[in-house]
Amino acid sequence: RCSRDWSSDVCSSDLPAAMIAPVVRVLVLFGVTPTMLTVAGVIGNVLAGVLVAWGHLSWAGGVTLIFSGLDMLDGAVARATGRAAREGALLDSTLDRVSEAAVLGGMAIYAFEMQNRELVVLAFISLVGSLMVSYVRARAEGLGVALTDGLFTRAERVVLVGVALVFGWLRLALWILAVLTTITALQRLYIASYKLRTLRQEPPA
Repeated sequence: RCSRDWSSDVCSSDLPAAMIAPVVRVLVLFGVTPTMLTVAGVIGNVLAGVLVAWGHLSWAGGVTLIFSGLDMLDGAVARATGRAAREGALLDSTLDRVSEAAVLGGMAIYAFEMQNRELVVLAFISLVGSLMVSYVRARAEGLGVALTDGLFTRAERVVLVGVALVFGWLRLALWILAVLTTITALQRLYIASYKLRTLRQEPPA
């Protein structure tokens, strides 16, 4: 799905090319770099996490959708400007995890302030599950196995969280996140393990 030079759990190739091409051209025209988009994405999501913690859920949802959307364009801008690089991929993937942790951490703080233990636990499980979905992929690829499969990857998580915050569906969203991120992490672990066993059993060339 993603360029090997600029990869993350989600990248611009997940979006229809015809949809993002005009946006990418405008960004390139104004001299926006992939790193600018990556950094803007994490700053925006940290702000969204703070807004959630303060109880401004609708504002947080809007900020999450806008800045996560910008962050998903970094791959396309990198390729359009010839700036795709491994260090960019590392920075992007790392800051994506920070972005998710910031928003889910804000949810946990908000739930704690509301004295809602159920939501605190769900936010914690969702955070761990989201991180594990990405970690299993990264570890598998470090062992030489390409792994892009997954029921509930970052694009779906971002949309769910953003929309849920806008409309105040916090409990429903956290239940969905907690369940589906756990299932996706286990799914990826199974697929990666199967591929590794297959590679081990293949006769040498």
